Amino acid sequence: MKLNRKNFLLGTAGLLFGSAAIRSLFENIRGEKMMQKLPVFFVGHGSPMNALGPNPLADTWAESTKDFPEPKAILSISAHWFTKGTYVTSNQSPPTIHDFYGFPQELFDVQYSAPGDPKLAEELSKSKDAQVIQDDSWGLDHGTWSVLRNMYPKANIPVVQLSLDATKPGEWHYEFAKSLSKLREQGVLVLGSGDLVHNLRLYDWKNQDKAHDWALDANETFKDLIQKRDWKSLANYQKLGTAVQIAIPTPEHYFPMLYALALADEKEEIRFYNDIIQSSVSLTSMKIS
Repeated sequence: MKLNRKNFLLGTAGLLFGSAAIRSLFENIRGEKMMQKLPVFFVGHGSPMNALGPNPLADTWAESTKDFPEPKAILSISAHWFTKGTYVTSNQSPPTIHDFYGFPQELFDVQYSAPGDPKLAEELSKSKDAQVIQDDSWGLDHGTWSVLRNMYPKANIPVVQLSLDATKPGEWHYEFAKSLSKLREQGVLVLGSGDLVHNLRLYDWKNQDKAHDWALDANETFKDLIQKRDWKSLANYQKLGTAVQIAIPTPEHYFPMLYALALADEKEEIRFYNDIIQSSVSLTSMKIS
């Protein structure tokens, strides 16, 4: 066939159409659209009162979602669902859980009425890396909603919570979390919510703005290891010295950070924000993208 401008344009259009058709076919086979890879967050949520903006923490949480597309769903790993075994919320309409006491009624009145995502829960329950049990008795605790009501105040994005197995060590949690990496390319935002340093027994309520020396030391140790991407040392935190042992009397607020780090690609940037310590609680947070 003699090549002329008309034939060239027709051929080019055919190639473009063919590529689109192949891409569409591939997406249909996968059953999902190819999406932009979403960031991963670890948020130091601190006191439930931080949910009631405006305040510097709430404002930063709100700002952190402005530079990427709205997620199809959110998977939250909260410090406040610490269980024997691994569970995932399967509710169609998960309730707002007020898992605290001694706070103003204004906080108990908060409702974060985001829908659940039973299909995502079912997908997670099929994990080959751990036995994940679907659970409709839990909902969204304050580790989740106190942050999300500022990140996504419309509460229009489905949210699923994954519990932390109290019987497993840090290294197990880090390795299991790797199996969640595919969710980032399926439009699911993964959020770890806890505190790097969390020792309420040593919290000085009269001097909240003054950080304990050991809390500062532990927080800097964690940040240094994160920047070095020394995941093994972070997973085996018990060997990191006295300051860290005081900072983590129980691991439920620390483990969500391991989930976020497990999903970080080698070339992705890890950015710290809200790098504040209140007495014996660290609010240091990370965005990985």
